[in-house]
Amino acid sequence: MLLFLGHVARSYPTADGRIGIIAQLDNIVYDARLSVTMPRDVDRRIVILDIDEKSLGEVGRWPWSRNVMAGLIDKLFDRYGIAVLGFDVVWAERDPSSGIDVLDALARRDLKSVTEFHAAYRRLRPELDFDARFAASLKGRPVVLGYYFNRDDHAERVNAIPDPVLPAGVFAGRRVDFQEWKGFTGNLPIYLSNAAGAGHINPMVDRDGVLRRVPMLLEWEGRYYESLSLAMVRTLIGLQTGQVPAVQPELSPDHPDLEWLRVGELDIPVDNSAAALVPFRGKGRNFLYVSLADVVKDRVAAGDLKGKIALIGATAPGLHDLRATPVAEVYPGVEIHANLIAGMIDRGLKERPLYMLGAEIVVVLLAGALLSILIPALSALWATLASVLAVALIAALNVVIWNGGLVLPLAASLLMVAALYTMNMAYGYFVESRSKQQFAELFGQYVPPELVDQMARDPGRYTMAPKSAELTILFSDVRGFTSISEALQPDELREYINEYLTSMSAIIRGQHRGTLDKYIGDAIMAFWGAPVEDAQHARNGLLAALAMQAECQALNGRFRARGWPTLQIGVGLNSGTVRVGDMGSQVRRAYTAMGDAVNVASRLEGRTKYYGVGILVGEATRKLAGGEFVFREIDLIKVKGKDEAVRIYQPLGSAPRDQGLWEAALQAYRAQDWDQAEADLAGLLRGEPACELYALYARRAAEKRREPPPEGWDGVTVFDEK
Repeated sequence: MLLFLGHVARSYPTADGRIGIIAQLDNIVYDARLSVTMPRDVDRRIVILDIDEKSLGEVGRWPWSRNVMAGLIDKLFDRYGIAVLGFDVVWAERDPSSGIDVLDALARRDLKSVTEFHAAYRRLRPELDFDARFAASLKGRPVVLGYYFNRDDHAERVNAIPDPVLPAGVFAGRRVDFQEWKGFTGNLPIYLSNAAGAGHINPMVDRDGVLRRVPMLLEWEGRYYESLSLAMVRTLIGLQTGQVPAVQPELSPDHPDLEWLRVGELDIPVDNSAAALVPFRGKGRNFLYVSLADVVKDRVAAGDLKGKIALIGATAPGLHDLRATPVAEVYPGVEIHANLIAGMIDRGLKERPLYMLGAEIVVVLLAGALLSILIPALSALWATLASVLAVALIAALNVVIWNGGLVLPLAASLLMVAALYTMNMAYGYFVESRSKQQFAELFGQYVPPELVDQMARDPGRYTMAPKSAELTILFSDVRGFTSISEALQPDELREYINEYLTSMSAIIRGQHRGTLDKYIGDAIMAFWGAPVEDAQHARNGLLAALAMQAECQALNGRFRARGWPTLQIGVGLNSGTVRVGDMGSQVRRAYTAMGDAVNVASRLEGRTKYYGVGILVGEATRKLAGGEFVFREIDLIKVKGKDEAVRIYQPLGSAPRDQGLWEAALQAYRAQDWDQAEADLAGLLRGEPACELYALYARRAAEKRREPPPEGWDGVTVFDEK
């Protein structure tokens, strides 16, 4: 009981003072309650103007010309009569698509003395300044822009953000847990100065990767900035009352925590991170969705949008605004803002006030004390009934509180009842059965020990006999290991390779539950999907590969401090159907994988140095990994031993700003447009002169110009060596 009381009172030396597994179980219980009780209806007060696949196909690649956007905004307000408009996108770049930059350059240089040109250009320039036209369409209208803060160590301060809604010092002496930010990406100043307001679009993702909350306020350099949803609600209130209300934190002199924000007549419940729980209405599309293409093409009836609260956001997978939430693993980010706006307007946000902490302590203390007396004094049957009744009463109380709009954590109470019952029934003596012990002894010779317990729960499902299975296979190798070995003494080399292999193995096995197949000197082979099936095998393999590259940086810091050479690794990942099982000779056998997909993974690892990248993945891995990852296509290759070409990719932490230019360069290269390819690659190298990939393609294009490829060349690179 004391263990669970310590968790409830947040007295443990963890980030939030709680036991991680209990906190995660509370998240699961919260998600279940939310899924069961959400209304699942469609709120037609809010319309999401969707940048969907249809919009990209009909209007063009995003972002669209500001001239198009200016016309769109005029249409939304003048023709359709929307009430307020919010952008779940950031306008961080100028739009020179009209050619205005070229004409300005001509006016300054080549045509400087041509008076006729200057006279004509002065008349035409306002029509060509798309940025000014877009800014003018914002002016005087209730339009709220989006922007975001960045916590990366090398984050920049890009463009402009709005004035803070609260000044520095408001929360001085208060126990409010604001996160630290390193930079921001805002909108162009000309846009921001003409818009009615702006709000950040940063989510707050819990440790399990699920988005349940959004910070209503973020701290930046001591001052406080509102979210997009809060900014839109304030703008809407201003339209209704004639004055945009201020944000006022309601702080009690009796305790230092923040629990409410006051906006006009609305009280918005927040936690001690100034975050509000998202009141999800359903699993998605619980608001009116209209393809933005239909608005641009005038396919929406004039009265359909009148008086609506409108949000422009993206659901097209390629634009990467999809989130993992309690109600759906893939959920449109723009709809999160819509849920919050509706929840604030309806006063429907769930509350977690400070006194719920006291209520949870009382429940744990009373139930624990009562069961500690009853269970030892009762027979097994009555003790079981008493425990079941305690669980039912605690759950019923929780449901009543939930229906009253409050959130009372449930996991600690239920786990305490289970723990008291289990301990008193001596359940621990029967956990290990003879069959499970034998199973562990058998499989423990071949598979990682951390998977044995899971397999032992259902021994009948697993066999060591070879079988066909879809796996993701990983190969990694240290580049230039011969030079490293020559620079170290034998004892140092042993410590060096042991520390490296230990760190990498911990990532593969401990963090991402992979099967470590073998070490081949400094090389590592691992796979996901066997012997325990893993529906996310590609995702887990890719996460492991990214973590291995990050761990190399940490290792290099330690190696450098000891005067040892630093290292770089190449990682190849590929997915496919292979044979996996207990294979080998009568002398030695091992649980391993064999097949074409294994060979391709090995070849991809060998090609990482050639392309100057840390990780290469095959097409199958990219498709199976899911939409949370950003990939850059590297090449279309034929490796030794395969007749079919393989499209290979590099996983990235986020989409680079030059992604579009790189794709254009690659397309021009394959189309044998050497002029365009070299021009695009030159632009890429100016932005990133040390990039080996760009330099490689620049050399290739020059070589192909000198010696054109044969007729029918399909852009495939053929490698004869392994």
